[in-house]
Amino acid sequence: MPAPHDMPRPSRRQILAAASAAAAATSLAQLAPEEAAAATAGPRPVLTAFRLSDVRLLESPFLANMRRTCAYLLFVDTDRLLHTFRLNVGLPSTAEPCGGWEAPGIQLRGHTTGHLLSALAQAYANTGDDAYAAKARSLVSALAECQRAAPAAGYRAGYLSAFPESVFDQLEAGGKPWAPYYTLHKIMAGLLDQYELAGDQQALDVLLDMAAWADARTAPLSAERMQTVLKVEFGGMNDVLARLHLVTGDPAHLRTARRFDHEELYAPLAAGRDELAGRHANTEIAKIVGAVPSYEATGERRYLDIADHFWTTVVRDHSYAIGGNSNQELFGPPGEIVSRLSEVTCENCNSYNMLKLGRHLFLHRPSRSAYMDHYEWTLCNQLLGEQDPDSAHGFVTYYTGLWAGSERQPKGGLGSAPGSYSGDYDNFSCDHGSGLETHTKFADSIYFRTRDSRGPSLYVNLFIPSELRWREAGVTIRQDTEYPTADRTRLTVTRGDARFTLRLRVPAWVADGGREPRLEVNGRPFPGRLKPGTYAAVERHWRAGDTVELVLPRRPVWTAAPDNPQVKAVSYGPLVLAGEYGDTALATLPAIRPETLRPVSGGGRAFTALADGRQVSLRPFHEVHHQRYNVYWAVQPRPARERDIARYPFDEGTGTSAADRTRTFADAALASGATWTEAEAAVGGVRSVFLDGKGAHVVLPAGLPSGLDELTVSVRVRVDTLTASARVFDLGYHKDTYLFLAATTGARRARAALKIAGMESEDVIDAGGPLPVGQWVHVALTLGGGTGVLYLDGVEAGRNDALVASPLLLGASTRNYLGRSQNTTHPYLHGAVRDFRLHNRALSASDVARLAAG
Repeated sequence: MPAPHDMPRPSRRQILAAASAAAAATSLAQLAPEEAAAATAGPRPVLTAFRLSDVRLLESPFLANMRRTCAYLLFVDTDRLLHTFRLNVGLPSTAEPCGGWEAPGIQLRGHTTGHLLSALAQAYANTGDDAYAAKARSLVSALAECQRAAPAAGYRAGYLSAFPESVFDQLEAGGKPWAPYYTLHKIMAGLLDQYELAGDQQALDVLLDMAAWADARTAPLSAERMQTVLKVEFGGMNDVLARLHLVTGDPAHLRTARRFDHEELYAPLAAGRDELAGRHANTEIAKIVGAVPSYEATGERRYLDIADHFWTTVVRDHSYAIGGNSNQELFGPPGEIVSRLSEVTCENCNSYNMLKLGRHLFLHRPSRSAYMDHYEWTLCNQLLGEQDPDSAHGFVTYYTGLWAGSERQPKGGLGSAPGSYSGDYDNFSCDHGSGLETHTKFADSIYFRTRDSRGPSLYVNLFIPSELRWREAGVTIRQDTEYPTADRTRLTVTRGDARFTLRLRVPAWVADGGREPRLEVNGRPFPGRLKPGTYAAVERHWRAGDTVELVLPRRPVWTAAPDNPQVKAVSYGPLVLAGEYGDTALATLPAIRPETLRPVSGGGRAFTALADGRQVSLRPFHEVHHQRYNVYWAVQPRPARERDIARYPFDEGTGTSAADRTRTFADAALASGATWTEAEAAVGGVRSVFLDGKGAHVVLPAGLPSGLDELTVSVRVRVDTLTASARVFDLGYHKDTYLFLAATTGARRARAALKIAGMESEDVIDAGGPLPVGQWVHVALTLGGGTGVLYLDGVEAGRNDALVASPLLLGASTRNYLGRSQNTTHPYLHGAVRDFRLHNRALSASDVARLAAG
C-alpha cells in the first residue's frame, strides 16, 4: 500500500467525466454553476445565481468601492506575497517581506494570497478585464512551482503553504498553533474561485493536489483526535472541499470535507440550542457556511437546519444595530448588546461570512426574504462603510466599533488603534483579505433566477444600479436608483422579449415606514397589495421599453436594544443614522431627545437632534468617516411615581428562596450553601441570610435595575471577614458591565463602582475606610444627576460629583448577586445580609438616614 502522500488521485479525464452533465468532452470551465451542481446527487438550490459577468455595476457608491479595491489588486506586488511561500520550500526570493499578518514570523502568513486569488477572479468575471486574470494566472503558476518543490523540502506531496508542515504535527499533537487550516482554506478557496470564475485549469490542478494532501493528512486521525484538531480555527475547510466535490463529483473531497464537521458546534445547533456565548465568532460562522454545500452534496437535511438555526440565532439574538456581530471577536449571551459595546464590536470578517451564509440559505429557501433583508442591511450599513472613501486602494477597517466616540481613521498598521484602516503592505489582517472579496462581488446577489412549472422568475434582491444580461431569457434589464439614500428604484427592459415573473423584494423595514409601498408597471399602479417582508410578483410578457418603479417610503424609526429599552438606535429606511462628533471624544453614550430629530432642509438623508443639550448632526452610518461617531443613544424614561421597585427583607427563615414584597420581581434564590442564620435567628426581629465566604451567595432576579436614570440601592450587611473585592452586591452582566459595592479594596476602603462595557474606567465612590467587621451596618448607594453618594448607617461616607455613566445604561441586568462578584476570580463575602431594597429615586441624605434608622 503506498504511503498516504503518494496515494494516486483521479486523472483529469476522470474528473472531467465525473463533472460533466452534458458530454465527456465538455470542459468544467465552460459549465454554468447549475450544470456543475447537476453532476452530483444532492439537492439543487431552488434559485440560481447569475454569472458575475452577466451583471454590470453602474455608477454608485458600490462601484466606487469596487474601483478602489480593483486598483489595489493591480497594484499589490505578488512577489512580496510569494516571498514566504518560496523561502518555505527552498526557492530563491529577493522580494521585500510584507508586514502585518504576512510578516515572516507570523503564523498566519499566506492567507492574503488566497483572498487575492478570489478577488482577482471576481474582478475579472465582473469586468472582463484580462489584467486581473493575467495577474492571477502568474500567481497560480508561482504557487504551482512552490507546490512542486514541496517534497524536496521535506513536505508531503501537494503541500502548499508559506509556513512549514511541522505546524500540523503540533496541531495533531494537541497544540494550538495559529490557525494553519484557516490559512490553507483561503488559498484553496482562491484557487477554486480562479477555476470557476476565470477558467484557470492550473488552479484546479494545484487545488486537487492540496485536497489530496488534506485527505492524506486527516485520514489517519481517529474521529476523537480530529475533533480535537477542530478546536483550532480552520476557516471553511468543509466549505471549499464540499464545493470541490460539487464541481468534480469526486467522493474523496466530500469524505474529507465531512471530517471537518465540528460536532461541538453542530450538535447543539441541530438540537435547537444556542450555546454560542464565549465562542470566537468568525471561527464558528465559517464552519456554518460550509454546512450548506454539505447539504447540497449529501442531501442530509441536518446540515441545512443547522445552518438556518445558526443564522436565525445570530441575526435575532447576537447582532448589533448595523447588522454585525461579536464584541472583542466573541459571541456573548443572547440579547446582550449595550452591555457589550466597545471600539472592537462587529468584526467585518464576521459580516462577510454571515452574508455568504444568508445568501446560500436564500437560494434554497426563497420564501424567507429575511435572509436578503439582513443581507441588504448589513451590506449598506457595515460593509459598504468599512472602506475608506479617501483611499485610492480601498483600505478597510478590522472592526466597526459601536461604543460612543468610536472612529474610522487612516492610521494603519498591525496593532494600531481600533477603527484604523489597513495599508498597502503593513496590515494584511483577515479583514484586509475579506475586504478584497467583499468589494469585488457586489454584483453577485442583486439578481437570482429560477425555473419552475409556472415559468421562469427573476428575483430582484438588492437595489443597486446595475445592468443584467439574462442570457437564457434573451433580455437585458437596467436598474437605475440612488437607493439606499433615496426611496425608489426603476427597472427598464432595454432589450428582449420574454414572458417571466419579476419578483421584487419589499423589505421588512417598510412596515415601519408609515406609508404603503408603491409599485408601478409602465406608469400604472400595480393592482396587488405589497406586503413588507415578501417579494412582489409581476407576471407578464416583457418587451423592450417596459418599466417597473418601486417606491419604498421611509421615516425615522427608533429601535430599542434588547438588553436596555432606554438605549436606542435610529434608522431611516435601511440606513442606520450616526451622530457626527468630529474630534470630540465621548466618555459615555449621549442622551438624545428623539422628538427633536429633524431632517435638514434639502439634505435628504441628513438630520439634526438635541443630544446632551446640544445640536448634533446625523447621517447614514456608512458615510461617516475620519471622525468620531455615535450610533446608540440613551433615551430618558417617562416619569414614574416614586417607590421601592424591589424589596427583599430575607425574613422567611426556611426554604431556598425569598420573595420580593413589592411583587414586581421573581423570588431571590439562596445558592451554593447560603443558609438562614441560626445563631442570630432574629436581629431586630428580622432573619438574615448567612454567607460562608466559600461560594454561598444570593441570586437576585434578572431585570434589576432596568429603566432607572436615578436610584438608591440599600442593604443591611454584617461582614465577618474582610477580604479585598468581596462584594456586598453586584448587579450587571459580566466583569465589564456592573454596579457593585465591595466591603473593601486592597487600599482598605469600601467602594461602590459603576461601569458599562466600553468605558475606559469605572466610576467609583470610595468610603474613608472598609466596612466594619462583626457588626451589622446599613449601606446605601444613591446615583442620579451625575452624582453618587455612599452612606453607612445613614451617614455620608463617600461621594463622586462627576460620574461619567448613568445607571440608565445598566439596562435589564441578567446577573445580580448578593455576596458574589461578576468577576469569578474575586472572593465571596463572608458574613450575612438582609433587607435589600432598590428604590427608583436618588434619596436625599435625610431620607437615607430615616431608612437606616427604620
